[in-house]
Amino acid sequence: MDPIKGLHHVTAVTRNAQSNVDFYRNVLGQRLVKKTVNFDVPDTYHLYFADETGTPGSVLTFFVWPTMKRGSRGNGETTALAYNIPAGSTGFWRDHLEGQGISVQPVEQRFGAEVLSFDDPDGMRIELVASGAAADVRFWEAGPIPAAHALSGFHSVTLSLEEVEPTADLLIDQMGYTFAGQEGNRHRFVGGPDSLANTLDILQNASQPEAMPEEAVFGAGSIHHIAFRVPTDAMQLEYQSSLRAAGFEVTPVRDRSYFHSIYYHEPGGVLFEIATETPGFAIDEPVDTLGEALKLPEWFEPTRSTIEQGLPPLSLKPLEKVS
Repeated sequence: MDPIKGLHHVTAVTRNAQSNVDFYRNVLGQRLVKKTVNFDVPDTYHLYFADETGTPGSVLTFFVWPTMKRGSRGNGETTALAYNIPAGSTGFWRDHLEGQGISVQPVEQRFGAEVLSFDDPDGMRIELVASGAAADVRFWEAGPIPAAHALSGFHSVTLSLEEVEPTADLLIDQMGYTFAGQEGNRHRFVGGPDSLANTLDILQNASQPEAMPEEAVFGAGSIHHIAFRVPTDAMQLEYQSSLRAAGFEVTPVRDRSYFHSIYYHEPGGVLFEIATETPGFAIDEPVDTLGEALKLPEWFEPTRSTIEQGLPPLSLKPLEKVS
């Protein structure tokens, strides 16, 4: 069984679909590659942002739950999501974000790279890492950010946990990650060498209280779960079997149309998913028009008119390149 190479997607919670689209598409320059609904609760949107084609390792998705209160950061959850940016682009992003009225944190050094941090409209922590990584993503030519500074897929996620060792054992023994070093209370683990989105950090916060369960899992601005990628259904089943043998409660395979998924909780409480790289986001619409129409799985098509009437309209603003 091959080791996990890196992340597939990250799923978070927002309260407002339009402000979510305006921020991730218009400000950060991520393409809206899929507009669909929550497959478990089809009266709410599920929005997907990524590079031009939805490359695994660049996909950030949102459940749109308007009535949710804002979440709080604490142990037992993913507390930050980081994107790669080109070396030398930190100043561009600081000026661009401040020009949009977004408050940014002072630039910090982390494992030899500059990191620029800020919060999205719901309070979710986003980090831009000047990694200079030559990420294998598809630049969105029609987006607002010039290629010289564009986000290039995920760099990492950060988990805040009371204990490092149990989760480290899972990552290393069951998922094929390796320990890459420590800075203060930050412990770094990496998946496949030179792979997109192959980094996972654990912040050990022994004195920090756990986030309230309903806030950690469901609060707006919280990361609901993180998904790792495997290339085939057969490998996903191998992981399902090996994780169950190791004592983890793993769900049956679930069909998410654009990938297949299994879920389990790591020892600190964070919800993990393993998702297949196929069939991908062009299965039900052409690449040229990704994200423009509401796409539904076939089992919801008979109730399409009812679903559409219950969803707020979304507009995609014409875009101009940021200078």
